[in-house]
Amino acid sequence: MEHLLFVNGCVRGEKSRTLKLARRFLERYQAAHPDTEVTEVDVCAQRLSPQYPEVLAERDAVWNAGGLDQPMFAPARQFAAADKIVIAAPFWDLSFPAALKIYLERISVTDITFGYDADGNSVGLCKASKLLYITTRGGYYAGTPLDIATQHIKGLAVMYGIPCVHFLDAEGLDDVRNDKQALLEQAMERADALAEEF
Repeated sequence: MEHLLFVNGCVRGEKSRTLKLARRFLERYQAAHPDTEVTEVDVCAQRLSPQYPEVLAERDAVWNAGGLDQPMFAPARQFAAADKIVIAAPFWDLSFPAALKIYLERISVTDITFGYDADGNSVGLCKASKLLYITTRGGYYAGTPLDIATQHIKGLAVMYGIPCVHFLDAEGLDDVRNDKQALLEQAMERADALAEEF
């Protein structure tokens, strides 16, 4: 059975336009791939602590003691074991909400999601063959230097060893000149098509 991990970074919950787009993709994906098991991680509900000095000290102590099986590293092990990964988060101050950043920092664990070879080169250890990042933006930022989130996700995929990265977005949703619902519907249609091939 295929395992898809859905990382929900939508801080406005079910009111979130990004989450609506993600739910549409996941609904169509499961219809097209009925044997897939989907596990959702809500980063807001999870409430992982930022890596303050005391958190890092504990993490380092557990890691140095060889405790990769400890609960502290459970999110990293879950991420590394997934066959496919979907991350959804709104465009937020040129990137994504802090809760998702904290999650991504906490899953970046040497010898779980990435490691190093004998020559000191970084090697990805994640099982996932594909990662999809879903977002919505009020303005038009895709492909510009202001879209830091996309570059961040691309870089992490390389570090984690995930070879195929897709992006699904809806833009211009806060532009008063636009028909917001029409833009979101167009993104939903793209989600349907992507669900077939992802």
